[in-house]
Amino acid sequence: MHPIEVLERHWNYTSFRPLQEDIINSVLANEDTFALLPTGGGKSICFQVPALMKEGICIVVSPLIALMKDQVNTLKQKGIKAIALTSGMSYKDLDAQLDNCIYGNYKFLYLSPERLQQPLVQERLQLMQVNLIAVDEAHCISQWGNDFRPAYKNISILRQLHPQVNCIALTASAKYSIIDDIVTNLDFVAPKIFKASFTRSNIAYQVVQTEDKLFQLKHLLSKNKGSSIVYVRNRRATKDISSYLEAQGFSTTFYHGGITNKEKNERLQLWLSEQKLVMVATTAFGMGIDKPNVKNVIHFNLPESLESYYQEAGRAGRDGQLANAIILKQAIDEDHLKKQFLSTLPSSDYVKTIYKKLCNYFQIAYGEGENSTYQFDFKTFCGTYKLNPSITYNTLTLLDSNSIIALTQHFNFRTKIQFLIPNNALFQYLEHHLEFNTLVKVLLRTYGGIFDYDTKVNLNLVIDKASLPEKRVIQQLQQLEKDEVISLEMANTDSEITFLKPREDEITINPIIKTIEQQHQLKHHQVEAVINYVNNETICKNRQLLAYFGEKSEEDCGLCSVCIKKTSKPQSKPDVTIANKILKVLAQENLSSRQLLLAINCTESQLIESLKVLIETRKIKITEANTYTLL
Repeated sequence: MHPIEVLERHWNYTSFRPLQEDIINSVLANEDTFALLPTGGGKSICFQVPALMKEGICIVVSPLIALMKDQVNTLKQKGIKAIALTSGMSYKDLDAQLDNCIYGNYKFLYLSPERLQQPLVQERLQLMQVNLIAVDEAHCISQWGNDFRPAYKNISILRQLHPQVNCIALTASAKYSIIDDIVTNLDFVAPKIFKASFTRSNIAYQVVQTEDKLFQLKHLLSKNKGSSIVYVRNRRATKDISSYLEAQGFSTTFYHGGITNKEKNERLQLWLSEQKLVMVATTAFGMGIDKPNVKNVIHFNLPESLESYYQEAGRAGRDGQLANAIILKQAIDEDHLKKQFLSTLPSSDYVKTIYKKLCNYFQIAYGEGENSTYQFDFKTFCGTYKLNPSITYNTLTLLDSNSIIALTQHFNFRTKIQFLIPNNALFQYLEHHLEFNTLVKVLLRTYGGIFDYDTKVNLNLVIDKASLPEKRVIQQLQQLEKDEVISLEMANTDSEITFLKPREDEITINPIIKTIEQQHQLKHHQVEAVINYVNNETICKNRQLLAYFGEKSEEDCGLCSVCIKKTSKPQSKPDVTIANKILKVLAQENLSSRQLLLAINCTESQLIESLKVLIETRKIKITEANTYTLL
């Protein structure tokens, strides 16, 4: 069977994307293969097609549970048998799933590098007929790569278990300097290396300087109509900006890691089907997203690295049509970026402190705790020890990425409450239980419809509004349930922690100190690279990105904000055409600068320059209502 036949049968494509077929042929020839394909380049097909053509099962090592689940679900929908060994799986289930891989004619087994370290897993892997080892997001192997995962360095165990099986490593964002590191760590023999260009000739990379981001966002979406993604920094901003755009007449929805899986799927489908044109999201939105006609990817805040920016921007224009990747920047953004990603980096001493407190919090004795799992309320933990939440969270993720702990977040668990008795009966009850008055009134005022259906309740918000201790609120809710006043489904927790190593305090942490320091150095380098990128107004934005990833280009793209500026008229001489347009529009009615920008096709800086000249030449003036009028 030819690879193209497999592609047609399972994916309904009649041709491969650039480099895909060459990579597949290399894998089929049993060569160790490295594939550097930009986002949207179709990495998964490069190992899935040859694995389907060979007898046996393909072992796929991936760092992200969401990505594993997404790929397994996609394969199952195509009638291909695939399994993912995710965290939280019981020993019994793990045992059964591994047996399925040996005897059940499965074609793909997805697992994390941490899961690979388990003796049971290694034992069963040895019994499998493995046809290919695929390492996804391979840049995680290099300690100088974005998102370094120390456990990735131990993937060579797979090669020892199956020395005759070839390996393919795939990544979308590794700098060329990291490739040798990856190849060395995976014990590649005479590797075949395939590197696609990072150039996206149809994407206009732009940095827009503005002091009014919301207005500029509205302006850009009005000017460049079509399917769009707006990336923001935090969860609250997704909802706030989505609401703002809705009020301005845009069709929007929002997405972040804190909404339920059902909500994620519903909102994704609304956006994919273009019932909603604009998706406002955190960086949690993107895994497995392959919508070809995205017109705009707008970063409302500065990205944390050029690696992540390139991947996120790369979701635009996959249909080959002209698309925009825009960063909105204002003066204070650089300080915000440094504060968020540099000032919250934990020191080695802080990591040791948090690890000790974590062990004490769960009463883990010295030398114990390995593979023990606990329900974990992050807010309570920080409150108990009066810890800075940002630095503490970064410390926990660092401990997670270095395989000291496994941190699993379950943000879909929420307390649910419904009142079971009518209004009049409730007030009769409260007459005899006055101590419940405050809590009940807060619930009724905060959540409409709580009499009619199970209502998701933010317990922390209720506690704050009622000004009652958390313990008392929970006790009162439990009593109300017992008295059949309410139905109550308590939230489990927001997280789960598994200790992967026995508690040995500093002895546990000391081996990762060097890694922590290297990650600090890398993060500083990444932040400085972002700042240099947004401030460099002399070199083509596309060329800047290519240079960062080690690719040289002497050609300007002609599309980016730098190239457009070079070809436009000098700003020192205001555009007469724009000035005339302003006068013509103001002859009809007085307008603000915002309204003028919407009415006239020009940039914010061009408008401001023209307004200055018209005021100086006494052709217009500013009114008390902060609008412009003719003199």
